[in-house]
Amino acid sequence: MTDIHTEIPARTSAPAPAGSPTLTGPGLFTVLLAAALPLIDFFIVNVALPTIGADLSASEAVLELVVAGYGVAYAVLLVLGGRLGDLFGRRRLFLGGMAAFGVTSLACGLAPDAWTLVAARVAQGASAAAMLPQVLATIQATTSGARRARAMGLYGATAGLAMVAGQILGGVLVAADLAGTGWRAVFLVNVPVVVVGLVLAARVLPETRSARPEPVDGPGTVLLAVSLLTLLAPLTEGRAAGWPLWTWLSLAAFPFAAAAFYAVERRADRRGRTPLVPPSLFALVSLRRGLVLLVPFGIGFSGFMFVIAVALQRGAGLGPVAAGLALAPMAVVFFFVSLAGPRLVARYGTRVVPAGAVLQGIGVALMAWAAWHSWPDLGLVELFPGAAVAGAGQALQLPVVLRIVLSEVPAARAGVGGGVMITTQQSALALGVATLGTLFLSLIPGLGMRDALVTTLLVQLAGVVLTGLLSLRLPRTTS
Repeated sequence: MTDIHTEIPARTSAPAPAGSPTLTGPGLFTVLLAAALPLIDFFIVNVALPTIGADLSASEAVLELVVAGYGVAYAVLLVLGGRLGDLFGRRRLFLGGMAAFGVTSLACGLAPDAWTLVAARVAQGASAAAMLPQVLATIQATTSGARRARAMGLYGATAGLAMVAGQILGGVLVAADLAGTGWRAVFLVNVPVVVVGLVLAARVLPETRSARPEPVDGPGTVLLAVSLLTLLAPLTEGRAAGWPLWTWLSLAAFPFAAAAFYAVERRADRRGRTPLVPPSLFALVSLRRGLVLLVPFGIGFSGFMFVIAVALQRGAGLGPVAAGLALAPMAVVFFFVSLAGPRLVARYGTRVVPAGAVLQGIGVALMAWAAWHSWPDLGLVELFPGAAVAGAGQALQLPVVLRIVLSEVPAARAGVGGGVMITTQQSALALGVATLGTLFLSLIPGLGMRDALVTTLLVQLAGVVLTGLLSLRLPRTTS
């Protein structure tokens, strides 16, 4: 028996096929740049929502659609994006998705009214779903051994940092009011970044595709979309819309849609075809247990980011810059701890994940204490200890878990595996805004802003405890 620190490299070190292309340093930088963009854009609007609402005369329900429309479209189409990359070539889908992301970002930044912005955000989410699965699939198909482990570690660190940095960047851009663009800058900033990414990708990104590509699973694609929509749409829009009848009917339909999706996929898998989400993929212990852990982690992370943005601006009276910068300690500590993560994993294996959960729990508790004792004088100084400790804990969890999830996925299914993982992560992020965000906003009228914030943070703390317990089941040894 060997420790997990030897197991993870072993699982990720299956050699690529002879003659397969290799991902160079500039190529890795390019795909990591692309990986950061969609996650930044999920969070960058949080601190811009009040300004968007005032400028476009948008109701709270429409503003929630600005966030939810992007997240739901992104989550629904991710697995399909991975399959299309396997089928038509990952570089081709990457370039097309990135170009579309730039165009739709421009459309968001130029939107003349709220509903045009919602439509552009939905299209932006669909573009991200075409681009992002190709990042993981390209890494899986063009690296092996220690290089793959390092690339996956950097991917995880990039993902975590992007989620925190997005909110900080949003506050800075809104306050800077570049050339009078105001909130529009949070979308327009993507355009030059996309141009740089496209130039780099055209020069340095190798083309890869599945050796035995399967046709698109039409029934599976439709049923997955229906399953996610019936769950995410009512949860994200229900509270703001007053919980109309359609939200309850949609939630009631979710288990039936999910069961139908599983039945169709299992039948296709047993007949030797490759369904959109092969149930046999979940026979991989590392993938199955890692995905289960990602759900409460993602819900807690995105819910916290949404809630703290609302609390700091509406309750504590901070401007967008101060509200964004209040989380700067979390981003800085996350970055530096994630750099040390590979060495810690090499020494302690997946034991770093439950250790990270403990640190994150302490950080959340410290922030809840700060909110209780300092309200309404809550800002960078008061949140600093908790945000820093929580950032360290998150850095010991997310990059390691993302690496473990894909550690056993064969290269031929890299697109599918990456799509499944990102769909799980993105769905959890959307659920976090829907559940913790809804809880927080619903508690405000009865408890007040401070008590609503503290209660929501304590609920998140319970989720961190669950994450820590689930991390104890991650594989540690192999025969």
